[in-house]
Amino acid sequence: MTGTAPFSATSENSVADQEPVRRTGWLHQHRGLAALATVVALALGLAVWSQLAPKGDNVPLSVNNAGPNGARAVTQILGRHGVEVHEAGNYETAMAKLRGRSDSTLLLYDRNGFLDEPRLLDLMASAEKVVVVSPRLQTLSALDGGIRQAGVVPDAMPELEPGCTLLDAEAAGAVSGESGFLYDGGRTCYRPGGSTAGLLAASDDGRLTVLGSTAILSNGQLDMLGHAALAIRTLGASPDLVWYLPTVADVPAGSSPESLDELAPDWVRFLGPWLAAVVVAAIAWRGRRLGPLVFEPLPVVVKAVETAEGRARLYHDSRAVDQARDNLRAGTLVRLSGHLRLGAGVTADQVTEAVAQFLGTPVRDIRELVNEHPGSEARLVAWSRELDNLEKEVKNR
Repeated sequence: MTGTAPFSATSENSVADQEPVRRTGWLHQHRGLAALATVVALALGLAVWSQLAPKGDNVPLSVNNAGPNGARAVTQILGRHGVEVHEAGNYETAMAKLRGRSDSTLLLYDRNGFLDEPRLLDLMASAEKVVVVSPRLQTLSALDGGIRQAGVVPDAMPELEPGCTLLDAEAAGAVSGESGFLYDGGRTCYRPGGSTAGLLAASDDGRLTVLGSTAILSNGQLDMLGHAALAIRTLGASPDLVWYLPTVADVPAGSSPESLDELAPDWVRFLGPWLAAVVVAAIAWRGRRLGPLVFEPLPVVVKAVETAEGRARLYHDSRAVDQARDNLRAGTLVRLSGHLRLGAGVTADQVTEAVAQFLGTPVRDIRELVNEHPGSEARLVAWSRELDNLEKEVKNR
């Protein structure tokens, strides 16, 4: 027993020393699998982080949209200039933020016309200044600021100069008129040549400003021309800016947008019967002029001789000597190729050479005859007879 104790201790120490070596050897042997497991773990971590990280949106002119049509850039610039931007997700939030501040500006972009007249009037009364972007007809009518729609900016006017006395527009300079809308009434700026309507319109009291282009506030075009200057001066007049984009959730319960029948004027209901009467009268008028239908048994058999004579008369009446010559030459070459069994893929030169060899005639004579261009109708008739004689000679050999 006393002799085996040292041996057991030594064995235990050897096993303990070999454990790190075994682990290192296993990692070295399975390094590919370990690398793959590391990559998978990193990918899962990134996926979880991307799901948990705060995201933006793709709503046009949204303060959380960093895309080209979003408005995150202009809100961040306004924030650096001391303007606190308050995002309002619905009507109640917008009203709460406006009522809590005596001097505030409201940006309203109701592109689908979700707000009705009472809510628009409440927003107008609660804000010190309202900036409406590309408003609809019912939105302008409800705000009652004396501003009305006046069409779109012509394609020939990609850039618009201020052309007015408003300080904000004069300081900003030219802006883009691409896909913009025009408004009339009050004081207008950025007017196309000769028009009283402009891309920007302000009411006489200055409380309502209508901006007819979303591009001026968008991330993608904010650095173009005077867009950034106009946006900052228009929206940065107050220390607080409420940014409100109405959604379908802001539509009052039990109400719905007006249908086409409700928007159409009363006289439209008489337009359908009147158009139907006009169509019936036009059918009767044109039908009498064309006369009754003539029935003819089908199929109609037309002899080849009649077709050839009819086409010849057309060529003769139009003096189409060149066209007739081309048709006669092509027909002769096709028939000669068939007589000599040359096949369908031969060229005109190959046909003339075969004919010359078959008749024992110089190739030049056959080529001159086939490629001749008659200058008159008399020569065309004589030339066609010569071709016919050549074809008969080949056929009868």
